[in-house]
Amino acid sequence: MSPQSENKIILIVRKTRLDELIFRYNTEAQAKFYIEHLGADFSDYKREDEQYKAAVTETRQHLEELGRVQTVDRTFVPNFIFGARDTVVVLGQDGLVANTLKYLSEQPVVGVNPDPARWEGVLLPFVVRDIPKILPQVFKEKRAISEVTMARVELNNGLSLHAVNDLFIGARSHISARYLIRSGAREEEHSSSGIIVSTGLGATGWYKSLMAGALAIASAVAGREIKAAPAAFPRDAEYLQFTVREPFPSTTSQATLVVGRVTAKKPLSLVSHMAGAGVIFSDGIESDYLEFNSGARATITPAAKKGRLVV
Repeated sequence: MSPQSENKIILIVRKTRLDELIFRYNTEAQAKFYIEHLGADFSDYKREDEQYKAAVTETRQHLEELGRVQTVDRTFVPNFIFGARDTVVVLGQDGLVANTLKYLSEQPVVGVNPDPARWEGVLLPFVVRDIPKILPQVFKEKRAISEVTMARVELNNGLSLHAVNDLFIGARSHISARYLIRSGAREEEHSSSGIIVSTGLGATGWYKSLMAGALAIASAVAGREIKAAPAAFPRDAEYLQFTVREPFPSTTSQATLVVGRVTAKKPLSLVSHMAGAGVIFSDGIESDYLEFNSGARATITPAAKKGRLVV
């Protein structure tokens, strides 16, 4: 069937757990043997795979009636060149939506949940059968858009990286990260397990867990419950929040500048003192990182560009 329009639609998909097992063990039979040998339920992998691939097929059928469709696997997203007027449809879990947003230039993103019984989908407001109704409204710009503030880190060598959920700055392995941290008029030398800088979208994840742990420790030490405002803040807030993991006070390092707000006028500045293994990565994707070793200076601010989620 010919498409109704010349709208360009980019469909972002991912490999299933079964696909990854077959890649690792060569065949489905060998993957099944490995999983069942460990006492796990292989049928769950099979059901997930069948449901996702059925969702991909149905999604493509709907999209091909609405415009020109190009399917892109998540592994190619960092290097894919999106057109300024492309509409991006993401079929997968929340993480796939987040990791797609940071490589876009404000193209609208439609998050589609391929398996509502399996995935809650905070960033996936639609199911496959919604596509014929939603996409025409997106093309006509008659669908509401939720803006998402992203984080941006730029190094003194000109390299930069965006994050939709959070940035991690620290050491690649379980060793102490050494750096100078500056926020406003304050600065300290640190030895820690690294820094997390969270957006409003990511504040319910890594940042929330760090704050919950800190409050629990403080309450135990104080012998009373210490309450604080919820860690969450709006996804379109014009600021970020940072927290330092496991800061270690010593004769050469301090541990008081460990939490705070980051804005365009009050960026977070870091200077690496690590001879090697220093990294900066975003949204939990350790393979896509910037080196952060001796002499590197990082400046973190809210990004100028916004993520645009169709709701």
